[in-house]
Amino acid sequence: MDVLQGISLLTDHDIYLFKEGNHFRLYRKLGSHPMVVDGLKGTYFAVWAPNAEAVTVMGDFNNWDRGSHPLRCREDGSGIWEGFIPGVWIGNLYKYHIISRYRGYRVEKGDPFAFYWEVPPGTASIVWDLSYRWRDEEWMRERHRFNSLKAPISIYEVHLGSWRRVPEEGGRFLTYREMAPYLAEYVKEMGFTHVEFLPVMEHPFYGSWGYQVTGYFAPTSRYGSPQDFMYLIDHLHQNGIGVILDWVPSHYPGDAHGLVYFDGTHLFEHEDPRKGFHPDWKSHIFNYGRNEVRAFLISSALFWLDHYHADGLRVDAVASMLYLDYSRKEGEWVPNEYGGRENLDAIHFLRRMNEMVYGEYPDVQTIAEESTAWPMVSRPTYLGGLGFGMKWNMGWMHDTLHYFSKDPIYRKYHHDQLTFSIWYAFTENFLLPLSHDEVVHGKGSLLGKMPGDEWQRFANLRLLFGYMFAHPGKKLLFMGGEFGQVKEWQHEESLEWHLLQYPLHRGLQRWVKDLNNLYRKESPLHELDFEADGFEWIDFHDWENSIISFLRKDGSGRPILAVCNFTPVPRFRYRVGVPVSGFWRELLNSDSHIYGGSNVGNSGGLMAEPIPCHGRTHSLPLTLPPLAIVFLKPEG
Repeated sequence: MDVLQGISLLTDHDIYLFKEGNHFRLYRKLGSHPMVVDGLKGTYFAVWAPNAEAVTVMGDFNNWDRGSHPLRCREDGSGIWEGFIPGVWIGNLYKYHIISRYRGYRVEKGDPFAFYWEVPPGTASIVWDLSYRWRDEEWMRERHRFNSLKAPISIYEVHLGSWRRVPEEGGRFLTYREMAPYLAEYVKEMGFTHVEFLPVMEHPFYGSWGYQVTGYFAPTSRYGSPQDFMYLIDHLHQNGIGVILDWVPSHYPGDAHGLVYFDGTHLFEHEDPRKGFHPDWKSHIFNYGRNEVRAFLISSALFWLDHYHADGLRVDAVASMLYLDYSRKEGEWVPNEYGGRENLDAIHFLRRMNEMVYGEYPDVQTIAEESTAWPMVSRPTYLGGLGFGMKWNMGWMHDTLHYFSKDPIYRKYHHDQLTFSIWYAFTENFLLPLSHDEVVHGKGSLLGKMPGDEWQRFANLRLLFGYMFAHPGKKLLFMGGEFGQVKEWQHEESLEWHLLQYPLHRGLQRWVKDLNNLYRKESPLHELDFEADGFEWIDFHDWENSIISFLRKDGSGRPILAVCNFTPVPRFRYRVGVPVSGFWRELLNSDSHIYGGSNVGNSGGLMAEPIPCHGRTHSLPLTLPPLAIVFLKPEG
C-alpha cells in the first residue's frame, strides 16, 4: 500500500483560517477520514506537527511498521503533514510516528483529532465514521425553551462508570446503550430536567474521572462506540431530558501518546513551566496565545454540539485559566505584559469560544466552574464579560455546607452564612452546585456531613435540598445525593441503590422528586432566577431562632413563600408577614411523614390574618416543623 500524496481535504482558505486561529471545524480537515477516491477505498490522514522532520502512519494495517507509510509536509508553512493510504478503512488502528528536528526525538502519538480510541489501557486511535440517524427532532426543535435561562433547570450530575453496574458480571460498567433506558427512566421519574456527564472525552486514567483528557473529539470507548454514545443522548432527548457535557480546556495529562511535547517541542503547551505546567494536577496547560491551539479547542467545543447534539458545555477549572498565579507562590509565575496576574490569552480564548458557541447554537448554554470573584463571568462579551450563560455558585455551596455541618444549637452564630448569598445572588447567572467535588477526597457523603442522630441527619438533608430549590439559581445535584448515599462516592463502585429498601432513604428520594416537580410547575421558583425582582426577603433577622423566610416571584408578581427552620425545635404560631390576604395553601413540607418526617405542619394551609407583621398588612400564624422547610402559595 503506497501513500498517495496529491489528495487533500485542505484548501488555501482552510490553511489561512488555521494559521490565524479562526478555523473552528478543524475536525473536518485534520485527523483520519475514510473515503473513496477514484473507486479506491482508503483513509486520508492529516496531522499538525510543524517541528517534525518526518511523520509516518503505523497501524494494524501495516503490522505497526514505522517507516512504510510516510506523510508529506505541506509547503504552505502550516506544519500539516498529510496523505491518503489506500486500503485503510473504518475500524483500523493507527498512530503517528513522529521524528522531530530536535535532539533526535522520536515518539508514537495518538491522533489529536481521532473520533474513536482503543479501550484503555490501549492507546491507539481508530479510523471511524460518525454517521448516525438521529431521532430527537422534536427535542432539537423545541430545546430553546428547555435550555432558556427563564426555564427550570435541575441537573442530575452523573459519572458514567459508577452510576450503576452489573453485579452479576463482576461489577462491570453499563455500556452507553445499556444505560440509556435505565438512566432516562430514572431521571424522568425523578423530575430532573437535564443530565450532566462528568467528562466522557477519552482519558487514559479511569481514576481521573475524565478530567485528564487525551481525546478531545472522542467519547471514551470504555462504554462503547461513538454511535453508542449518540444513542444514549438521543434516547435522553426523546424522553425530554437535556444533556450537558463536562469539557476540560484547562489542562491535559503528560501521557506520551497524548498532546504533550507532540512533535518534539512544546506545541500545545507553554514551554516555560511557570506557564505550561499545573502544580496541583501535574498536568500541562494549553498555550492559549497560539492561534492553532485556540482553533483546536474551539473546534472541540463545537464538535460536541455538531455531532452529539449536546445541550450545553460545563467548562471545568475556569479559575485556573484566568489567573497566571493560580495555585502558585511568588516567583513561580510570570506576569502578563502589563505586570498583572490575569491570563490575557485565556480570557481572549474563553470569550471567543463563547461567541462561537452562542453564535452557532443560541439554544444551548455554557456553564463556568469559576470559584473566584472574577466579574461578569456570565455576562455578554460585548459588555466586557466572559460570555458564559451561567456560573457555578461556589460561594453559596461552601457557605451553605459549612452552615449545615454545625450542630443546630450553634447555627445562630453563623446565620450570616445563609443570608450573605443574596447580597450577590444577581451579579451573575448562578447555578447552585452540590457536585461530585463535595463527596470525595475524605469529605464524606452529603448525608454524612449532616449533624445529629439518624432522623436529624435525614431531616437536615431534606432541609438542605429544600433550601437549595427555594434559593435563586438553577440547580445541580450529584448522583446518590438524592437518596442519601451513605458512603463517600467511589468511582470503582456502583451507587448504594440497596439503601432504597429503607424508609428514610426512600422518603428522601421522594422529597427530591417532589421538589423537582414543584420547581418545574411553579414559575415563581424558576422564571426570575437571575433577577432581583424574583426574590424578596420577609425576614432574615431571626438569627436567635435560626429561621429565615422569603418570597420567590415570577414576572407577573405571583409569590411563593418559603420558610426554613434550621433547628430541631418546632415553632407554633410563628408569625410571618405576607403580601396578600386569603388562604395560603401548603405546597410542600419536608417534615411530612411521606418523606420520613414527624408530620408537623399546617394541615394543608391556613388563612392570612389582618395582623401587621414584617411591614405587611397581613400575616400567617405558621406551624414550623423541626429541621424543615415549608412552601406556601396564595389561592386565587
